[in-house]
Amino acid sequence: MKQYTAKTVEEAVNAAAQEMGIPAENLIYEVVEEKKGLFRKEATISVSTIEDAAAFAEEYLHTAIAGMGIEITTKSTIEDDIIHINIDSERNPVLIGKGGRTLQALNELDRLAVSNKFHHRYRILLDVAGYKEDKYDHIAYLAKRTAKDVLKTHVDVTLQPMTPDERRVVHNTLNGWEHIKTESSGEGSERAVSIKYVE
Repeated sequence: MKQYTAKTVEEAVNAAAQEMGIPAENLIYEVVEEKKGLFRKEATISVSTIEDAAAFAEEYLHTAIAGMGIEITTKSTIEDDIIHINIDSERNPVLIGKGGRTLQALNELDRLAVSNKFHHRYRILLDVAGYKEDKYDHIAYLAKRTAKDVLKTHVDVTLQPMTPDERRVVHNTLNGWEHIKTESSGEGSERAVSIKYVE
């Protein structure tokens, strides 16, 4: 995080935005101090970047998973404003859990911790030793196979409930297919994607 000081919060924000080359409205910051005296005005803001959020997300994971008695190594990358963190340990199956539930819970916990720290909603995707990538490949294959069936039969199909990132794989895989439309419906953990035939 980097701090900027100016006469007003607005001036400090504008100075930070200009230096970082981004629009002021996209800046993620918090006011550290604001002095409004008779002869002196001064405001200091602390500006955070997605790289700061990624570093904190990794640090939080190390602490949280150490509480489970497991030591991990992590590596983060940033693509399209999404923080991807790959985790590895000697007990990867424990971190993944049945059907990926433990991994999903860790993902949500990490996302909430980052959101609480930076007061900004970052998209974070955790993976354990390539588990998610393999699952994404399987989901993409399933989506294509199901879409082909829907094209033949003209009968809509609703897939099993999936997490938000998995549903996104289905939508992205079938985006642009002629006569095929995808829609998410349901609430919470029961939210699922329907693959529909359209004229």
